[in-house]
Amino acid sequence: MTVEAVELGHRLFFDPILSKDYSISCASCHLPSHAFADTTAVSRGVHQERIGNRNSPSLANVGYLNALFMEGGVPSLELQVLAPLGERNEMDLQLTEAVARLNQDSSYVQLAKKAYNREIDPWLITRALAAYQRSLISGNSPFDQYAYQGKEDAISQEAKNGWLRFQAFNCNACHTGFMFTNQGYFNIGLEEEYSDPGRGRLTDKPEDHGKFRVPSLRNVAVTAPYMHDGSLKSLSEVIDHFASGGKSHENKSPLISGFKIDEQGKKELIAFLESLTDQNFIQKHEALNVTSQSNR
Repeated sequence: MTVEAVELGHRLFFDPILSKDYSISCASCHLPSHAFADTTAVSRGVHQERIGNRNSPSLANVGYLNALFMEGGVPSLELQVLAPLGERNEMDLQLTEAVARLNQDSSYVQLAKKAYNREIDPWLITRALAAYQRSLISGNSPFDQYAYQGKEDAISQEAKNGWLRFQAFNCNACHTGFMFTNQGYFNIGLEEEYSDPGRGRLTDKPEDHGKFRVPSLRNVAVTAPYMHDGSLKSLSEVIDHFASGGKSHENKSPLISGFKIDEQGKKELIAFLESLTDQNFIQKHEALNVTSQSNR
């Protein structure tokens, strides 16, 4: 991690040069204004094709994840970079072609020398993009200021009540710690039959069918729609799902047992979740992107 490596990775992340038809960049599916998530259930790649059946997750604090993808199938950000680049329905560009394109741009050649003192090659592309993503650290939301910095007035009484409800409903059994996720894999009863096997795709174990990694709740208010497939459109729908206890499935976690909540309780819970939005993080990266674009 160096300033120069992050600078190079930042430029690559926002540059459509890494897609086959120059139509999309990494940022097309991971928008700074939405904490590097997308606003649609399923993103579209080159050729305007759907990118699989999964929702594009937020990249805030992605460097702290133990494994990547919702089934945990990739162990590092460096390896994760390879998937969207080569996937036909995403960026559809072979690394060899990416290297050739970048080497034709003298500014990229200069950045590569500054960052790694080497020519542009596959190793450099994956490391630079990973370095930039590790710089996406979000940890100064109003809730952080309230809970960790002692600022009692940083969040409303409604949000404080919501935090108490969040704990009372045992939501923090899975959404815990700094990241608001234990990084475990659970079936939450979203479907009675899952077309996406989730972690089962990785392990090929029947008991893992329909299990997905617990997402971080940081900036959750700006990352709708929700769930692995983007099937729930709002925080209100998410709360309704967990309150109902979910649908019947043999692998559904016993933690998903349902709870009673009235409209006031729902408002309080949503107020707490909204207090996890780190506007400083979002505005900083929106501004950096604007500056980067204007300097090209």
